[in-house]
Amino acid sequence: MDALKALANAGRAAVTVATQMVGLLTGGSASPAASGLGPAGPGCGRAAMMPRVRMFRTTSVQGCGLFPFVVGGATPLEGVILGENLNGPGTLCADHMAWFERRIISAPSAMVMGLNGLGKSTLIRRIMLGLANRGIHSMILGDIKPDYVDAVEALGGQVVRIGHGLAGINPLDAGNVAEAARLLADHPQERAALLQAAHERKKTLVISLIHIVRRQAPTDREEVILDAAVRILEERGGAPVLADLLEVVREAPAELRAAALDRGSMERYRDVTENLEASLMALLAGRLGGIFAAATTTPMMMDRSVVFDVSATRDESSDVQAATLLSTWSYGFATVEIAQVLADAGVAPRRHYNVIMDEMWRIMRASPGLVDRIDALTRTNRSVGVGQMLCTHSITDMDTLPNEEDRVKARGFVERSKMLFTAGVPPREMEMIATVFSLSQEEQALLRSWNAPGSLDPTSGEHVPPAGMGNFMLKTSDAPGFPFHLHLADSEVDINNTNKRWAMVASEDGETGAAA
Repeated sequence: MDALKALANAGRAAVTVATQMVGLLTGGSASPAASGLGPAGPGCGRAAMMPRVRMFRTTSVQGCGLFPFVVGGATPLEGVILGENLNGPGTLCADHMAWFERRIISAPSAMVMGLNGLGKSTLIRRIMLGLANRGIHSMILGDIKPDYVDAVEALGGQVVRIGHGLAGINPLDAGNVAEAARLLADHPQERAALLQAAHERKKTLVISLIHIVRRQAPTDREEVILDAAVRILEERGGAPVLADLLEVVREAPAELRAAALDRGSMERYRDVTENLEASLMALLAGRLGGIFAAATTTPMMMDRSVVFDVSATRDESSDVQAATLLSTWSYGFATVEIAQVLADAGVAPRRHYNVIMDEMWRIMRASPGLVDRIDALTRTNRSVGVGQMLCTHSITDMDTLPNEEDRVKARGFVERSKMLFTAGVPPREMEMIATVFSLSQEEQALLRSWNAPGSLDPTSGEHVPPAGMGNFMLKTSDAPGFPFHLHLADSEVDINNTNKRWAMVASEDGETGAAA
């Protein structure tokens, strides 16, 4: 009986101790007589208690100072691996198509901007390779240097070389329209829409080429005449060329005379169409004749990456380059549209394309009003299911256009680009960039620091690359940007070597000389 009483007393004591410990944990106090900490001394089990921590409410900005790990600094791991995040450890992954698919940006468009020699084309090639790994084909619609031929060949893509003595462009060739129309035989509505779109593209391209030749836009009456002439050639069938278009204008059929408002007078018709004839003859026999008098255009493949190598026109006048680029861009977008229409009708697989438009400033400077043509090509990229990358040196390129209306429209290209990659740019560019994407003082200082030129190491005599080589700032909004450094993999070195003609090789006697 005494043993049972002793056990009961021990149980009550344990409950008391536990109760007092709970009180301490919850902010209460224990009596001095029975502290609940246990007896003092070695091996007696006396426990030290953590004091109760008071709760504070704070903002995410202030909380970072108290505990710097409450907010992560990582970027979304979506898209192509671009390089090392310069703001801290980690890797930056991004591309305009992946971020659009994840609704991070509102349109699949990107602008790459920076001075020469800092790696703009290298960044674009990296994105090309990454997109190819996801089954997305890249289309370089006018490579004038060329910068992308090696990369496309490495991907097993198609290279179309255009220039005098090479392949040409037939402005009246709307791409794979005939084959697409055959596949859409059971879809009359889609077929009619495709043929109408092809007609509009052919007419618009001819009008744009005349615009370049004249350095001014054709009149409204001339545009109506060209529309009727192109439609007549389509009704006749076959594969018409510019020479056939000129012949139709000279034939003066009833449709063209009505469009010319000749009032029944052939003399009046000749007066109205004289300048139009002269412009078409300039496209056939002038400095553009070797390119646009072609009987056919090399068919563009839709199941792989494609580059139009127009480097043969590099030494031509600016209007020849602009006309060539405009034509290849129009032809490329036509092919993309055909691919999407076939996919919508269920007669071809769905394909996604990344359209790269480099050296866009060349065409914008060729003649006033040509910005409208580029705007028409690029404004609908989201609706036709393609990503778009524009590349230029600086926003200053937009301000060299002949009139203010064109300058405003050209700046719209930057504004509609939801992703901006900026390499080193001159200080005067900061304010202009800030009109679209705000730049903090720290970001501006960083971009200015990337402008330092390369040098020679006085000790080793080796070349030191520019400070900003491979460095870029990614901006998607007014939020802080993501600075990163692009590192090349071994497999990328050769396709990114754009100075192969300057390569130095060792001769048999150990001396170095320029490679042939």
